[in-house]
Amino acid sequence: MKIAILGAGTIAATVADTLRQVDDIECYAIASRDIEKAQDFAERFGFKKAYGSYEDMVKDGDAELVYIAVPHSHHAEYMKLCIEHGKNVLCEKSFTQNAAQAKEIVKLAKEKGVYLAEAMWTRYMPSRKQIDDVLASGVIGDIHMMTANLSYDIDRKPRILDPLLAGGALLDVGVYGINFALMHMGDDIKKIDSSVQMSTIGVDEQESITIHYADGRMAVLTHGVYSRSDRKGIFYGEKGYVIVENINNPNSIKIYNDEDKLLDDIVVPNQISGYEYQFLEASDCINEGRTESISMPLEESIHMMEIMDEIREDWGLVYPNEAD
Repeated sequence: MKIAILGAGTIAATVADTLRQVDDIECYAIASRDIEKAQDFAERFGFKKAYGSYEDMVKDGDAELVYIAVPHSHHAEYMKLCIEHGKNVLCEKSFTQNAAQAKEIVKLAKEKGVYLAEAMWTRYMPSRKQIDDVLASGVIGDIHMMTANLSYDIDRKPRILDPLLAGGALLDVGVYGINFALMHMGDDIKKIDSSVQMSTIGVDEQESITIHYADGRMAVLTHGVYSRSDRKGIFYGEKGYVIVENINNPNSIKIYNDEDKLLDDIVVPNQISGYEYQFLEASDCINEGRTESISMPLEESIHMMEIMDEIREDWGLVYPNEAD
C-alpha cells in the first residue's frame, strides 16, 4: 500500500517513522506548503516523492491512501480535496471541527466510493479488546463508574490555543477521554454535564465532563493543556477496580480486588508506536473493497463530533470560522 502524507509536522514525522518499519507499507509521497520542508522530510524518512503543494500530491495517481496530518480546522477542507480526486483517506483526530462538516465529508466519500476513516489510534489498538475482555469477565463485578484523564503541558504549541485553528483541550486531548468512555462503557447516554475554564482569547484550556448513562452508570473525564496528568482510566466495580495505564496509548491493565490486592497486571503487545494498526486495517479494508473502518466506523466519528458539538454549545464555544 502506497501511503501519502498531507502535512509534514510532528505527528506526520512520528507516523512516517512508524510506517517505514511496517511490512507491505510503502512511504510513497509527502506534501507540505514548503517544498524544502517536504524534501527534507522525504529524505529523512525515505519517501519517494516530495510535493510543495497538497493539490499536486492528490493528483499523483500512484498514491493509494492519503493520511491527513494538519490541524483540525483544516481536516474537512483537505479530506474534501483528496476525496474529490478519488483518494482513500485516513484523517487525524478530531475528524472534523464539527458534526456538520463530518456529515458532509462522509456523504461525499460514499458518493465517490472511496475509503474514509478517522485515525483515532486507540480504537485500533489490541489493548482495546484486552480491556473489554477484562471488563466482560466479571472479575470486578458490575461497573458503576469510570474516570479518565488526559492532560499535557502543551499550551506553548501555537495551534493549541489558537481559535482560528480550532485549538483548545477538547478537540486535541478531550477526544481521547470521550472515545475511551464510549469504547468501554457504550453510548446509551442520558445526558452530559461539563464545566470549563476558557482562555482570554476564547478556547477551552481545561475541562471536566461527566457522561450520565441511561442505566445509572457515570463516566467522569478531565482534560487540559497546562499540566501532565497520570493519564489513567479507572473502572470501578462491586468486587474491585481496573486501572488502565495511559488512555492515550495503553501499556498495562491492572486488576485489583476490593481489598486493593493486585490480581493481575496485563501487559499489552509490543508495538512500533501504536500508529501502525490504523494503517494496517486501512490497507486490509481497501484491498477487500471496504469503504470504511471496522474499528472506527464513520457513524462513530459523526457521533463523536455531535457529542463535542453539544459540549461546546453548553460552553458557548464557537470557532471563528463557524460564526457565520
